[in-house]
Amino acid sequence: MQITDTRTRNRLLLVLFVGVLMGALDIAIVGPALPAIQAQFGVDDRALAWVFTVYVLANLVGTPLMAKLSDRAGRRSIYVLNVAMFAAGSLVVALSPTFAVLLLGRAIQGLGAGGIFPVASAVIGDTFPVEKRGSALGLIGAVFGIAFLVGPILGGVILLALNWHWLFLINLPIAAALIVAALRLLPSTRPNVQRPFDWAGMIVLTALLTAMTYGMNQLDTANVRASLATPQVWGFLLLALLLVPIFVWIEKRAADPVLHLSLFTKRQMTLVNLFAALSGFAEAALVFVPALLVAAFAVPESTASFMLLPVVLVMAIGSPLAGRTLDRTGSRTVVLIGTGVLTVGMLMVGLLPISLALFYVAGVLVGLGLSWLLGAPLRYIMLNEAPRSQRAASQAALALSTRVGQLTGGALVGAVAASMGGGVVGYQQAFVIIGLVSAAFIVLALGLKKRHEELATVQRNEQAEGAASVA
Repeated sequence: MQITDTRTRNRLLLVLFVGVLMGALDIAIVGPALPAIQAQFGVDDRALAWVFTVYVLANLVGTPLMAKLSDRAGRRSIYVLNVAMFAAGSLVVALSPTFAVLLLGRAIQGLGAGGIFPVASAVIGDTFPVEKRGSALGLIGAVFGIAFLVGPILGGVILLALNWHWLFLINLPIAAALIVAALRLLPSTRPNVQRPFDWAGMIVLTALLTAMTYGMNQLDTANVRASLATPQVWGFLLLALLLVPIFVWIEKRAADPVLHLSLFTKRQMTLVNLFAALSGFAEAALVFVPALLVAAFAVPESTASFMLLPVVLVMAIGSPLAGRTLDRTGSRTVVLIGTGVLTVGMLMVGLLPISLALFYVAGVLVGLGLSWLLGAPLRYIMLNEAPRSQRAASQAALALSTRVGQLTGGALVGAVAASMGGGVVGYQQAFVIIGLVSAAFIVLALGLKKRHEELATVQRNEQAEGAASVA
């Protein structure tokens, strides 16, 4: 059901924007609170890392689960459920008497947040006309850049005035306002035919993602060979690999699979998932940039982190710009430009002598390239290609592909840097590899549909959906 009234669309977009921002902020805003959390519960650094890890893992599991539920039960009910779960998790974290309860709260938060972004993207596909989708997705995609800019600052301000518990309690009134607005504005339609939920597929996928995430997180990038020999790494990665054919077998036989394998078999969708993995692969490299800056310029770690702000700022600006360009030129042009700019930026860092001027120029190019890949363009293609009944699931597939890229990219950059002896040379070699992989994707981008082909696909899908609704 497309919304023709501009004012109503803008209100709906605001509700979606704030919901995604709330979930994204809780990744960035928690950083300043970690020392206080560690001091209160008396845990070591390895245990403290689970404040992030359990959120990411639950987010990863929640994405396909909530996306599938929204395709079955309707966008509005699942969006409200996601926001309510996020609020409940925030309350559990804020009132947690033990560290284990705090981790439980973070898992509930992550599970709820996992569905907010794909459901929001699917709502845009359901309600916005095709000529407005790019701009809307670009605005939603800019949320993550804004969150990483504002999050640490907001967290620091709240900690100065209050204590770390308020970083989570502040979510409660925001979530309450979102639930009221979502109940008024979000569509509530659902499929007429309900098939049995694919619990077997969901359980196997959860085990697969958990094993993959845990195995990759236990990898010691400073000593890859030794860590690969430990059961915590090879055992869990092997388990994830063995579960893949089992999951495929279950999904082929499920009446309503949790993840439609057709999302990975059609040419256009296969290319989009590959580009999602590339964007995650390149995004993971940004985690190691402060280490490169410390080695290259002998600056403190805090200074190196602030030197990344121009990159993040460009990403926040570039995403809505990419969305507006999508509406005029189509996704093929945007993806080509984004991949080309990302390639140039990565190779500049990897091949040229490091200087401050070079870093900022290359950093702007990397940030701009990522902003033109992450978020709007790939989600735009999926919304155009996937039938209405699979729109949220298609967004979940993109999120899974991006996460696989992030996990693989982080492990690869650390492994290459360590194998080259660390320091500037080691990190530069890692960026060269990412640049070369990105360059190969420029050729793949030529296989994406042109603008007139995209519009024809959208028209065919809308005609088919119209005929199905009449029937």
